[in-house]
Amino acid sequence: MLVFVDADVLPHADAFNRIRRAFAADPDLAAVFGSYDDTPAAPGIVSTFRNLLHHHVHQQGAGPATTFWTGLGAVRRTTFVAVGGFNPDQRWLEDVDLGMRLSRAGGRIVLDPAIQGTHLKGWSLWEMVRTDFARRGVPWVGLLLCHGGNPRALNLGWRHRASAVASLTAAWSLLRGRPRTAVAALTALAALNASFYALLARRRGLLETTVGVGLHAVHHIVGALSIPAGVAAHLLRRRSPS
Repeated sequence: MLVFVDADVLPHADAFNRIRRAFAADPDLAAVFGSYDDTPAAPGIVSTFRNLLHHHVHQQGAGPATTFWTGLGAVRRTTFVAVGGFNPDQRWLEDVDLGMRLSRAGGRIVLDPAIQGTHLKGWSLWEMVRTDFARRGVPWVGLLLCHGGNPRALNLGWRHRASAVASLTAAWSLLRGRPRTAVAALTALAALNASFYALLARRRGLLETTVGVGLHAVHHIVGALSIPAGVAAHLLRRRSPS
C-alpha cells in the first residue's frame, strides 16, 4: 500500500489502522482517502473557515468516489503502477487526476470520513482566492474536459452549483444597487448550506459564521469564474503543438 500524507496534515492516531482495515475488508478496493477533522490548528477567520469547509465537504461526500486526495489517502501499489502513477505534467491536482484515471480504469475508490487528520495550514484571503482560481478551479475544469469525470463529485454537486448561482446573483445585485435581491440571494445561500453554517456556529461562534457566509460567497464566485478560464486554458493546450 502507498499512503500519502500532506506535509501540513497531522494524522489521527488511528488513521493508518483504519486504512489497513479498509483494504483488508475489501480485496477489490483500489484506493481510500479521508478527511480533515473539525479542529483545524491555524488561527484566523479565513483559516478556520477554509479548513472547516474542506472537512464538511468530505464528511458529506462519504462513500464511493471518482477522485482521490493525497492529503491523507492510500492506494494499492499494483493499481498505482498499473495506471502509470502520477502524471508529471499535471502541475496542480495531480491526486484528482490520479483518481479520475483509477476510476476510469475500473478501480473502486472510497472516501472514508472516519480517516482523519488535523490540517495545520494557515490561509489568507488572497491565498484562498488564488488557490480556488488558479490551483483548483482552472485545472479541475481541464481534468473534467480531459477525463470526462463525474461533474457532481464532492464540491461540484447540485447544492454547490446552486450556491454559486446564489453568490453570483448577490454580487451582481449589489453592484446594480438592488439590495433586496442581494439579501434574497444570500438567504438562499444560507438555506442551501445550513449544515455547514451550523458547523461553523458550533465551532467558531456567530460572528465568524456571519463572516463565513461572505467568504463562502467569494469561494463560489471565484469557482464560477474559473470555469470559462479553465475551458479557455484547455482549448489553448489542445491547439498548441506538442
